[in-house]
Amino acid sequence: MAETTSFSKTYTIGGDLTVNRMGYGAMRITGEGIWGPPKDKDEAIRVLQRTVELGINFIDTADSYGPNVSEELIAEALYPYPKDLVIATKGGLTRTGPGVWPINADPDYLQKALEGSLKRLKQDRIDLYQLHRIDPEVPYEKTLEFLQRVQEEGLVKHIGLSEVTIDEIKKAQEYFQVVSVQNKYSVDFRKWEEELEFCREQDMAFIPWNPINAGNVGAINKLEEIGKKYDATAHQIALSWLLHHADNILLIPGTSKVKHLEENYKAASISLSEEDIRELGQIKQSEK
Repeated sequence: MAETTSFSKTYTIGGDLTVNRMGYGAMRITGEGIWGPPKDKDEAIRVLQRTVELGINFIDTADSYGPNVSEELIAEALYPYPKDLVIATKGGLTRTGPGVWPINADPDYLQKALEGSLKRLKQDRIDLYQLHRIDPEVPYEKTLEFLQRVQEEGLVKHIGLSEVTIDEIKKAQEYFQVVSVQNKYSVDFRKWEEELEFCREQDMAFIPWNPINAGNVGAINKLEEIGKKYDATAHQIALSWLLHHADNILLIPGTSKVKHLEENYKAASISLSEEDIRELGQIKQSEK
């Protein structure tokens, strides 16, 4: 096999929160359609506890996961939290049913959402609070003023954004330091490449969601082909490529099963060759 590469195992968010770059996304520990309680609550609790046992110290959640269920389970499984555990949550999406995600980034709503997250997570302050979506019905400045205020009040330590352009990030920077951006991104969906590079230049974490497009058969075939060299699955190779691709990427693969959690975690120990990294970078891009 060709000579493999190396990559940083950790990243420091906002200059003071050092986390392992392989994190955990706590969306899937809810019910079908990210609605209601999980079918197997005991397994959901085990997943969260195993996360910490593996050394993962960055968990990403949101008040809309359930809604509320994900945050409640995190506290039930892990509180009192390990000293180095960073729990990031989000506000700005509401729920009216399974798979339905209306946007609401009105300051009055966000205030209630943040207060609810603090209560459910049993925290006095959120380490990383992320705006889940910009609301087209609410002036962006009003939302940013709210985030600025709650940071000044000490309710949140750091602030991040989700599904944003460079211009939208720059606008937010007029109000506060943006420490993270969470956009859809994967080896076969790189629409936000410029935003990723901007984040790297600005020393912001880039947190991709949906790290593999299951419908892109060509991409999966290439990932499986390369995976055979490393005794790894297509999903593990997709995660490993992201870790190699940019040193400010934090991964938050989600699952409701301990077995899958452990498989995802193994991706952080795969060192790809330069040749394989180049091949993966040439995968045909998905349109959505």
